[in-house]
Amino acid sequence: MKKITIILLLITNNCFAQDNSSWPCFRGNPSLTGYTNIQLPKSLKLLWTFKTEDAIKSSPIIYKGNIYIGSNDGYIYSISEKGTLNWKYKSATSIESPPLYLDNTIFAGSLEGSVYALDAKTGKLKWEYTTEGQISGSVNWVPSPDKKSKRIFVGSYDFFFHCIDAVSGKSIFKFETENYINGTPTSNGEVAVFGGCDGNLYLLNINTGKLVDKIVIGTYMAASTAIDGGKAYFGNYDGDFYCADLATKKIVWKYDGTVPIISSPAVAEN
Repeated sequence: MKKITIILLLITNNCFAQDNSSWPCFRGNPSLTGYTNIQLPKSLKLLWTFKTEDAIKSSPIIYKGNIYIGSNDGYIYSISEKGTLNWKYKSATSIESPPLYLDNTIFAGSLEGSVYALDAKTGKLKWEYTTEGQISGSVNWVPSPDKKSKRIFVGSYDFFFHCIDAVSGKSIFKFETENYINGTPTSNGEVAVFGGCDGNLYLLNINTGKLVDKIVIGTYMAASTAIDGGKAYFGNYDGDFYCADLATKKIVWKYDGTVPIISSPAVAEN
């Protein structure tokens, strides 16, 4: 079986020791803005490479010196800042979605539709939650309404948005859409925003699981949405890019493109 290599470029071995260099989830935060104020050096130095046994479609996350990533070989990996294996956990099939680090737990979805919760230090399985379709997007999270616990959520090819208790792995609620959910749902702590193959952008009350509104986009959305300043930014497969106001539930502006948008937007601070 072919091996795929992770290549890490850094200027010093101490980079991961800095708290502000942690990137604990897909796009860096639950709003998926993809923004960091870290300044890269002009020249980079190869420190090490790490090989898995198959293709890597999962983006890595980083937390306090450790890197977590999934592979099509079915493993979830924890790798040290020196490029050595901490642990690996074997799932039933490919892990294409980026993991999430939250409270010493690694959460990751798989193509057979399971969400795994693993101890971040040991890789030991805490629980497994099963959906009825593949999971292509990352797991995200929000605090519970009373702020005493945390919830994770994910979209599945079973057409459902799943909200799960982060500690127990029990379902809190699930919301049915009209087709596959591809990307990672985003949240500002009040609503979850996500699209999918049914061509709708959903605004879901993350506390109750009730639909706030949906905006008809007309064609399917493969990528995730970013939230910033009360606005949602997203693209569709026709190449159109949108800005929607979360308060009015209206499209603020639209850019007509020609190339399918399959990657998530980044929103930089001014």
